[in-house]
Amino acid sequence: MKIESHINSMIQSPIQSGFSYRTTAKQALGNRNLHGKVAIVTGGYSGIGIETTRVLAEAGATVIVPARTREKARAAVGHLPRVELEILNLMDPQSIDAFAARFLSSGRPLDILINSAGIMASPLMRDARGYEAQFATNHLGHFQLTARLMPALKKAGNARVVAVSSRAQRLGGVIFEDPNFETIAYDKWKAYAQSKSANVLFAVELDRLAKSHGVRAFAVHPGLIPTTGISRFSLDENTSKLVKKLQSGLINLANKLDIVKLTNFKKKEKGDHFKTIKQGAATSVWCATSDALAGMGGVYCEDCDIAEAVPADSGKGYGVRPWAIEPEDAQRLWELSEKLTGVKFVI
Repeated sequence: MKIESHINSMIQSPIQSGFSYRTTAKQALGNRNLHGKVAIVTGGYSGIGIETTRVLAEAGATVIVPARTREKARAAVGHLPRVELEILNLMDPQSIDAFAARFLSSGRPLDILINSAGIMASPLMRDARGYEAQFATNHLGHFQLTARLMPALKKAGNARVVAVSSRAQRLGGVIFEDPNFETIAYDKWKAYAQSKSANVLFAVELDRLAKSHGVRAFAVHPGLIPTTGISRFSLDENTSKLVKKLQSGLINLANKLDIVKLTNFKKKEKGDHFKTIKQGAATSVWCATSDALAGMGGVYCEDCDIAEAVPADSGKGYGVRPWAIEPEDAQRLWELSEKLTGVKFVI
């Protein structure tokens, strides 16, 4: 084992935070006062993003929620205090640059960036550049966004970037020889796993490069959440069908990862517990705000604690696999991402 890889595995171990899979986002935040803090939460208008936005805003933070459709965001979080709505399409490089430019022009520091938006196990789709959609949205879009926002993150002096990953990272790493499935057969789960492992590798390398500038990075597994909370809203027939498909996809993901089925709650190991929306947002909020993580970063977290590093062939449902925290792969992905996006990530 390489020395640097061994060190990375050593820091990738639980700190016994006192929290668990039952912890909610509000409990993870505790009594912290976030007045004067500025946060950006991509995907902050759907699923666990809504709860993330709500908890941060109610604690006093100004939360910018970018969305492809401002009206949808307004319906979901427009009523919350200190929430600003913006326009952003993570599959459109020009949209990313335009959003970042508008924020930077405000002159505000950025204390918290939570890259929560994403798509899961979609049919083969490509962006305008020809890049596979899950890799483009879940990783490349957020890579470019974070790069553009780096001046504001550095300005904060003590900023945190949270990349929302998934336990799907255990299904496989980045396919460096063909990340966009140009020659190999497309598999929606391999593509999803690749994007989620990329999220972790991104946090590893960003933290290494930016920690001396007061920016720390974390990757999180929010948990297994079979519901999205969308059912609370009035849905037309077509949207209802889409929601059912999305929920079915989540259940299929659960089965794909060999976890217990929704109808069987008797036998569970660590990592097999299904969560509510409020619990699903907890680890993101914890990583973004917890004093317990002061001076730390570049780690993958789950259930409001740093996750264990487990072997590649581990059958456990929890922990992070070697290919998601390998420093050399993190650097390799960074260079690939700069090449694919055409963005030089200046820190």
